[in-house]
Amino acid sequence: MAEGKATGLTIERRFTTEGESPYDTVEWSKRDSRITNPDGSVVFEMRDAEIPADWSQVAADIMVSKYFRKAGVPQYDEAGQVRLDDAGTPVLGPERSARQVIDRLAATWRHWGEKHGYFATADDAQVFEDELAYMLLHQMAAPNSPQWFNTGLHHRYGIEGPEQGFWFVDPETEELTPSPDSYSRPAPHACFIQSIDDDLVNPGGIMDLWVREARLFKFGSGTGSNFSHIRAEGEPLSGGGKSSGLMSFLKVGDRAAGAIKSGGTTRRAAKMVILDIDHPDVETFIAWKAEEEKKVRALIAAGYSSDFNGEAYATVSGQNSNNSIRMTNEFLHAVQNDEDWHLTRRTDGETMKTVRARDLWRQIAEAAWASADPGVQFHTTVNEWHTSPAGGEIRASNPCSEYMFLDNTACNLASLNLGKFYDDATGEFHLDDYKYAVRLWTIVLEVSVTMAQFPSEAIAQGSYDYRTLGLGYANLGSVLMRMGIAYDSDEGRAIAGALTAILTGYAYATSAEMAAVVGPFPKYHENTESMLRVIKNHRRAAYGAEQFEYDTIGHTVVGVDQRICPADMLDMAHDAWNEALTLGELHGYRNAQTTVLAPTGTIGLLMDCDTTGVEPDFALVKFKKLAGGGYFKIANQSIKPALARLGYTDTEIADIIDYVVGTMTLETSPHINTRTLLARGFSKADIAKIEATLPGVFELGFA
Repeated sequence: MAEGKATGLTIERRFTTEGESPYDTVEWSKRDSRITNPDGSVVFEMRDAEIPADWSQVAADIMVSKYFRKAGVPQYDEAGQVRLDDAGTPVLGPERSARQVIDRLAATWRHWGEKHGYFATADDAQVFEDELAYMLLHQMAAPNSPQWFNTGLHHRYGIEGPEQGFWFVDPETEELTPSPDSYSRPAPHACFIQSIDDDLVNPGGIMDLWVREARLFKFGSGTGSNFSHIRAEGEPLSGGGKSSGLMSFLKVGDRAAGAIKSGGTTRRAAKMVILDIDHPDVETFIAWKAEEEKKVRALIAAGYSSDFNGEAYATVSGQNSNNSIRMTNEFLHAVQNDEDWHLTRRTDGETMKTVRARDLWRQIAEAAWASADPGVQFHTTVNEWHTSPAGGEIRASNPCSEYMFLDNTACNLASLNLGKFYDDATGEFHLDDYKYAVRLWTIVLEVSVTMAQFPSEAIAQGSYDYRTLGLGYANLGSVLMRMGIAYDSDEGRAIAGALTAILTGYAYATSAEMAAVVGPFPKYHENTESMLRVIKNHRRAAYGAEQFEYDTIGHTVVGVDQRICPADMLDMAHDAWNEALTLGELHGYRNAQTTVLAPTGTIGLLMDCDTTGVEPDFALVKFKKLAGGGYFKIANQSIKPALARLGYTDTEIADIIDYVVGTMTLETSPHINTRTLLARGFSKADIAKIEATLPGVFELGFA
């Protein structure tokens, strides 16, 4: 590895103009935001919030209801002056403009980056801030929700809050340090993996985990743990007697998460529960949620509400987590060969029960069919792509399973809106802009690790040691549709593979560039060989290598299809991984991981994506929320450009959209119309009422 450090990162202007504020590149509008329950009761309301004019009402509602800080923010009068009370003290209240929120994020990232020597000059830091503000304003990218909740509250408003038991590693002294308050160091990480020991009340044990989880849920984050160290039901206890088993404790954690969901101010708790396939309680765990769903069905049949937030679901357990089974290749081979599988005690590793592997597989399939849980995680495959095995095996994931790494680490996410890089008029995907955005947001996420605080000493140390990042994208399904390419097609998969290769390749290249400036992640040197092996395997996949060319990979790797991938995308994917490897061999990497593909359930809507994450579109017809209240049925906004790309005329496109959406009137309906309804005994007043409701209903039966 090269000796010495580079002087700092240079940032070029791409979307902004020197001397022009990025906030002047959008038109602003005043919006009312109102969130209601299904029964019409108001959950949240704010009038005259300032939002970019071209944002949808859904995006505006998410910004205002979820991401505006609701207290502690100085209030301004119409002249832009801080309002003072009779004692001359600033009047405090909520944020009232998206520019306030975006400013506190971009300015805080710039502040921490500058403070810790990431940028070559102050001008580079200013460009960094301007470009990020532009991309947020124009819905080109978004960080994960905890950044919106927490980042910049102290830097911009001086909000501190009480000490909450958080920790960080001081970059100057490299010592673990308790955080003095809630916000001087924000909590920007969405994804956590926490360890749990087979201990009831001591630090690191079962009851301690519920406290650590609660600390994360309070600040809007999610957490996952592998519970396989916990003794099974019937195993001996050190003080005599028998263990009550894993399930009794999981129910406690489930109730705790449910309570925080009900009392939280940001969003519901998110947790992942994972169990190894050889745990003696695995059969009960597999059936847990499916059995509870049977109770729910019985209560609904007895007259209770079927709403997920209703009393029927609140009465049963297992509803506040995602559950997954961790399985090895050995188990899969046992299923394939119809062999027995041994469930082993946690205390001494001896066999406690023997079952047919195929019976377990069948139980998993039936439970997932009945209740959507458990999921499966392929332990062997995940660890074959592990960059840092010297730190131990990867055993768990965050709640949505995009982040898989060592226990007691965290990952902060951001996603790029692919739709903003595609030009409908020319059919061109702006690869250079995409590459630029990947670099910029990789820097954001790395700076966010430096500024962050963490819910335990172990996570603070693990996150400092490995500095894992989670850059991803959203709107893939929409972009493929607008290109006129089927999502489930070889060409669609080739494009998705190339875009993902560009994302991860340039993220690692940027990580190596940062390593030249501020050094590689602390545990890099003990993992150098393993990390470079993984990087080389990624590069092989970008080049569509043959299976025998991969190093220490026991499964079939599906690389980018070199035959049908667009040439410009393929060339950039190759360049990305060449650069990632070349720079990494010179400088190492600042981050043990750089990318994930998250569901983007909230930020995808904030960016007005038609499709979230990597998913295809779930429906061609959707409901657009109107600023004044109510909904209007629309066709997916990608349908029109997709049909145009496929060569349909304007008239044909209009006819197709009318067919998909419906005419929303009885007048031109061929079978059920004003004449037929009158013949059936409906009055003109009845028909007029039906007609008035049609624009806002999914189908005629709801009118």
